[in-house]
Amino acid sequence: MTLKERDKKHLWHPLTQHKLHPEAIAITKAKGCVLTDENGNEYIDAIASWYTCMYGHCNEFITNRVSQQMKTLDQVVFSGFTHKPAILLSEELMTILPQNQNKIFFSDNGSTSVEIGIKMALQYHFNKGDKRNILIAFEDGFHGDTFGAMSVSGLSVYNGPFEDFFLDVKRIPTPNGSNHDAILESLKEIAKSNTIAGFVYEPLVQGAAAMKMHNAEGLELILKFCKANNIITIADEVMTGFGKTGNYFASDYIHTKPDIMCLSKALTAGLLPMAITSCTQDVYDAFYSDDISKGLFHGHTYSANPLACTAAIAGIELLKSKEIQDNIQRVINSHKDFNNRIKNHPKVKSTRQTGIIFALDLNIEMERYGNLRDKLFSFFMSNGVFLRPLGNTIYILAPYVISEKQLEKVYKTIEDVLVTI
Repeated sequence: MTLKERDKKHLWHPLTQHKLHPEAIAITKAKGCVLTDENGNEYIDAIASWYTCMYGHCNEFITNRVSQQMKTLDQVVFSGFTHKPAILLSEELMTILPQNQNKIFFSDNGSTSVEIGIKMALQYHFNKGDKRNILIAFEDGFHGDTFGAMSVSGLSVYNGPFEDFFLDVKRIPTPNGSNHDAILESLKEIAKSNTIAGFVYEPLVQGAAAMKMHNAEGLELILKFCKANNIITIADEVMTGFGKTGNYFASDYIHTKPDIMCLSKALTAGLLPMAITSCTQDVYDAFYSDDISKGLFHGHTYSANPLACTAAIAGIELLKSKEIQDNIQRVINSHKDFNNRIKNHPKVKSTRQTGIIFALDLNIEMERYGNLRDKLFSFFMSNGVFLRPLGNTIYILAPYVISEKQLEKVYKTIEDVLVTI
């Protein structure tokens, strides 16, 4: 039996209706920007496997470091113990995080990093004797699949059966340059009649909302309002973090920095699962007490796994290197050139770009997971390019190490698919 056939016996895949999509493509190896399936077919990974493998698959600089680490210390409980990889990683993160970030809390995926951020915000006020129970979030946001993260997410396609169990969340539009006054008025009205604990947001780019991009100046106004009203700000940089927007973090484009940041995906360069929720000293101090009940009682078995920490340290070293920074700028410029040649195509409704993230909307209405979307996906894969459309949005978020030749193949395949629809 092939791997594809064996897969059907026991496996349940994420975001998949198995009756409609019974088969999965079996990938047997990956290197750089190329995935290879069990039949020897190759695909350019133009979305870095959900925005994780930003330095390329099986990067030997990273795998060699992890290989050495696993011969010394593989796993140890992080409650009551510590270890060098975690300490080194915290020190390295402080060289690239916004300067107000000072404490690091480990977990294992992006959703749990947001869950912890929400719990920090709620307990921050509780510990100070100011119980607050309302959260603010953007419309169309996505923050993960655990209940707190789902609560602040606005995409009903993921949330439908669970909404009766959510935290209390008030939603506001993303700032677009012309609605800033209206958003601020809405915030004032919400604040009049609600005790707001925190604001959870994806800065500048909403990933699952089809790479919807918003205005930095408007976000700055929202964050200033939150600061003035003691509302804890939680930046979900799970997708945007570690160079994808052109800076280390999307929050670098905004003067008012978040109180809490949520990090995962490219944190470990796609090698191992891990997440981090960072926070300011002020947030941490609200939990620092002789009263044990004021501690943050949240923990994961694999918190600060030494191997994952080692992968993250190596990834940060690469991110800060001249080679990767030059590559990021090269990809940004290539996307700009591609935008100039595609933006006026009759089947393209609009285009947008932030850093290495490029997206275009097709001039056609279609379901997020409908037949036409499946047709686009099949076309891309049959032409050796792994792109995963979100409804009528085609986006590119490739590894920083992608070559110009590979990028051109991605661009050409997108142009070719427009002929078929």
